[in-house]
Amino acid sequence: MSVDAILTAAQMRAAEQAAFDAGVEPYALMERAGRTAADIIWRAGHRRDLLILCGPGNNGGDGFVIARVMRERGVPVRVAALGESRTDSAQRAKAAWDGPVEDMMTAAPATQIVDALFGTGLSRGLDDAVADRLCALVNSAAASYAVDLPSGVESDGGAVLSTVPSFGVTIALGAWKPAHLLQPASELCGRLILAPLDIPLTSDVQRLSAPHLTMPAVDAHKYSRGLVAVVGGGMAGASLLASEAAARSGAGVVRRLAADIPGGGTHAIIHRKVMHADALAGELDDQRIVALLVGPGLGLDADARARLGVALDSGHPLVLDADALTLLGKDDTLSIPSGAILTPHEGEFERLFGKLPDSKIDRARAAAKASGAVIVYKGADSVVAAPDGRVAVEGRASSWLSTAGTGDVLAGLAAGRLAVTCDPFRAACEAVWLHADAAWRCRPAFVADDLLGALPAAIAARL
Repeated sequence: MSVDAILTAAQMRAAEQAAFDAGVEPYALMERAGRTAADIIWRAGHRRDLLILCGPGNNGGDGFVIARVMRERGVPVRVAALGESRTDSAQRAKAAWDGPVEDMMTAAPATQIVDALFGTGLSRGLDDAVADRLCALVNSAAASYAVDLPSGVESDGGAVLSTVPSFGVTIALGAWKPAHLLQPASELCGRLILAPLDIPLTSDVQRLSAPHLTMPAVDAHKYSRGLVAVVGGGMAGASLLASEAAARSGAGVVRRLAADIPGGGTHAIIHRKVMHADALAGELDDQRIVALLVGPGLGLDADARARLGVALDSGHPLVLDADALTLLGKDDTLSIPSGAILTPHEGEFERLFGKLPDSKIDRARAAAKASGAVIVYKGADSVVAAPDGRVAVEGRASSWLSTAGTGDVLAGLAAGRLAVTCDPFRAACEAVWLHADAAWRCRPAFVADDLLGALPAAIAARL
């Protein structure tokens, strides 16, 4: 079982059915889920009074199991239901509770509240009165827990189907669901805790995990660690930020190719003055280059388009960002080389691939398959997708990253990790994780330049 697997509602149902087919009794799985969730709630709230809201399906059955276990531990527990239990397992769980069941719409608040109304697979929002009552009860509690998912969110895409309160903790049953990491639902989940059910899981979508980095080899030298070239353009600051990030990524050499020579900055970065695209072609005729970054500050004029064309024809492994993505979206004569890393935000993604359907995970995977590139679909939730169908989702990034230049830092970091690993998907995943970790190490209201100083500590923590 992978603790990082992300499953859709259909995949989770299939995993449970496979367990049933292998001899696991459905009610035994519900008992396991309820007891595991109860352990989490017990550790957090101990004997503080508890109100559990139970829906009519199996999520409500989990709630009845939690109630019974917590009562056995001496917790003052009340149960409030929204309708009668409808599934066999839920009915067994309710019968085993053998205590009073209040009406959710009239139940009094409690210090702690558990939402076990609706979990994975919800396709429509709650009725307004029910949603309002849930919000009132959650907002009046000192501690709140959602079992599997907050009621009112759509599990596969992270959409909010009706008004949903913010929870302190969401207990994911068995596996992560897309809504745990995709916005806007992720913001409402609070702290995420996985409650394993010890059943086999199959998914090529994973929660982005902390990378395992290595020290340079004892006989390493600057070129064996990787030469990164960064093609600059009209906005010097963007390519400088990207170059600085690449220099702190673990790569051995960074060479910036632009029309300007900056007066300051990191002296270890090599700056070469390249006025025109024809001169750029000569600079890129260096087989020691193992990662080439184009886009930050490139511009959108004819010279920028020509520089991009030279870079695309160079044969070097590419990271394409910012203006390079805009130019690719506007010019059908330019094509994306197979194996490149693309780092689009929402607007750039749509310019490149159009308005694709379904979840952000589905859109990223479709774009990666169509383009043959690794897609880093940026945002408050970032999705990294490979052409072979592998996907990693990052949902923990700081909202302070929503400031100018942070994307340039990510692009430089991706180019640097590509130079180190020579693996586009691995490099993209490492870059996204390290970028997010560096942001959490910065004080609030940081600027992109501050991320540069935090990158070595983020890398050191993963060695």
